[in-house]
Amino acid sequence: MHADSRYHAVYEGWKADPEAFWAEEAQKLHWFKQPDRIFDPALGVYGRWFVGGETNTCFNCLDRQIAAGRGTEKALIYDSVMSGQKRVYTYDEVLTEVQAIAAVLQNLGVGKGDRVVIYMPMVAEATFSMLACARLGAIHSVVFGGFAAHELATRLDDSQAKVVISASCGLEPGRVVAYKPLLDQAIDMARFKPEACLILQRDQLHAPLRYEHGDIDFAQAVEAEKVKGTQVPCVPVLATDPLYVLYTSGTTGQPKGVVRDNGGHMVALRWSMENFFGVKPGETFWAASDIGWVVGHSYIVYGPLLAGNASVIFEGKPVGTPDAGTYWRIVQDHDVKVMFTAPTAFRAIRRDDGEGEHIARYDTSGLRALFLAGERADTETIKWAERMLKVPVIDHWWQTETGWPVAGNPVGLGLMPVKYGSPTRPMPGYDLQVVDDDGHALPPNTLGNIVLKLPLPPGCLVSFWNADERFRSTCLEEFPGYYKTADAGLVDEDGYVFVMARTDDIINCAGHRLSTGAMEEVCAMHPDVAECAVIGVADPLKGQIPCGFMVLKSKVERDEALIASEIVDLVRNEIGPVAAFRTVMVVKRLPKTRSGKVLRGTMQKIADGLPWKMPATIDDPVILDEITEILQKHGYCEQHKAMAG
Repeated sequence: MHADSRYHAVYEGWKADPEAFWAEEAQKLHWFKQPDRIFDPALGVYGRWFVGGETNTCFNCLDRQIAAGRGTEKALIYDSVMSGQKRVYTYDEVLTEVQAIAAVLQNLGVGKGDRVVIYMPMVAEATFSMLACARLGAIHSVVFGGFAAHELATRLDDSQAKVVISASCGLEPGRVVAYKPLLDQAIDMARFKPEACLILQRDQLHAPLRYEHGDIDFAQAVEAEKVKGTQVPCVPVLATDPLYVLYTSGTTGQPKGVVRDNGGHMVALRWSMENFFGVKPGETFWAASDIGWVVGHSYIVYGPLLAGNASVIFEGKPVGTPDAGTYWRIVQDHDVKVMFTAPTAFRAIRRDDGEGEHIARYDTSGLRALFLAGERADTETIKWAERMLKVPVIDHWWQTETGWPVAGNPVGLGLMPVKYGSPTRPMPGYDLQVVDDDGHALPPNTLGNIVLKLPLPPGCLVSFWNADERFRSTCLEEFPGYYKTADAGLVDEDGYVFVMARTDDIINCAGHRLSTGAMEEVCAMHPDVAECAVIGVADPLKGQIPCGFMVLKSKVERDEALIASEIVDLVRNEIGPVAAFRTVMVVKRLPKTRSGKVLRGTMQKIADGLPWKMPATIDDPVILDEITEILQKHGYCEQHKAMAG
């Protein structure tokens, strides 16, 4: 341990009295009514935090900061390399925008507990809209802009959204993505129709408004409220009331709506900004992510504003917009002190600028630390970033479900020694253990199931939207008394955590969790497919990419390449381009156990060039030879060995 690390004292302090620890943190925020109980184990699925307390997340992000004298300080920095637009908003200016949007929503009948789906690109208005919902006590559900219509429709139905806030388009390198046709298609598909849609018209593409859908021009409606100077006070909500629902891939293909509450979420995020990321009020923090993902919720919008920081809203890519120096230009121009992104971004930058020539063009001396999360950070990429930036590069681990880091190396408490391949140690709030399949604790350095002892700390999900039983059966039943992370790993003799792999069918593609089971369901929709399997194979840039194996129906005489192309298009249309599904292999049969279970794990090991054993229960061993041969023809098996190992 480094001599100046306070980690052990803080962690032991939390463990000795969790309620006192979180009660003290809660006092750093504003409450309309103090909680009656810090934790009540009898409420909710596993207990609830700050019971009886009344607060408002938007008040704590904006009004509280303005009252503390930060009104004229930077709050949000919008920088779009796609449109060339840049704008800095102070806390005062953000509040003006948020109140105007809240007034528009109020005029549409949106109130406490109503759901609003936000389907937008990375523009400042998306962030203002989230805060406006929080101001009213409405529950927002952000859906990644450009997500396929079918996926958006399932979220409209599950949340029963009263209003949708969207934009005419999103901007990708070399193309404009029209959002409005996708939204219209989703509404046509959805059983539950929203009452109104607010559409932000962007200069790059104007969308025709459909008044039968209740379409309203976003900018015109908001400007009218600004002219009136409408004031919208914050609606007090219970600490245990939902702030948002964020949908994540489910193993059944049915999306899981992760529910985050108001009180615990604020307390955990504010703690993490100061103690984990080590940023001070007034400094600029940049999470290079998207508001469609949990990182965007926690560390573009809520975390920085709760802590009095300026946050960067970036529309662009790490490379190609215009080059691999974009990130360093942002760091220089906006004096970014701490940055957070996915390892994928750094692999792309390293691929295009291995010698760091772009980095040398910019002044990054203000940067104190780089945080990487969202997927496994390979050691070579971390070492490269350390060498190029000359700052600590911190791999840390968490999930959509936890909402904030489970394990990491806390800058704010003083760094501990680095072990490459490990996100270091669990944060206060998390009692992390490794158990075998029967739930028995395993000794150090033994691979097993990573679980978190209940109760989960503030800030973690409280359940799935309208699906307590599904949450219980999916996450809590297999290991009674614990939350199942569905990750496999080990803890070494020093208490360092090593996260090795998913234990279910979720793969991690460029920081996006994707269900191979959901992709299989889509592939099976193709009329020529008899059966299929989708696995995640190692990819040096994205971490993992999906790879599909199709067994065609007998007597199909169409061209296999054409069928493969149709299946790729099908997945793209049903799940979206984010699935990165491009590889389809037609095989005669799939390797299975005698009971009929497809040996996906074995196929994945073969593809990644990892050691594997012939499964004892395999029905026909010859099939694996055939699978190996076809994988080799597609360039797998050997080329991934170094990275996967």
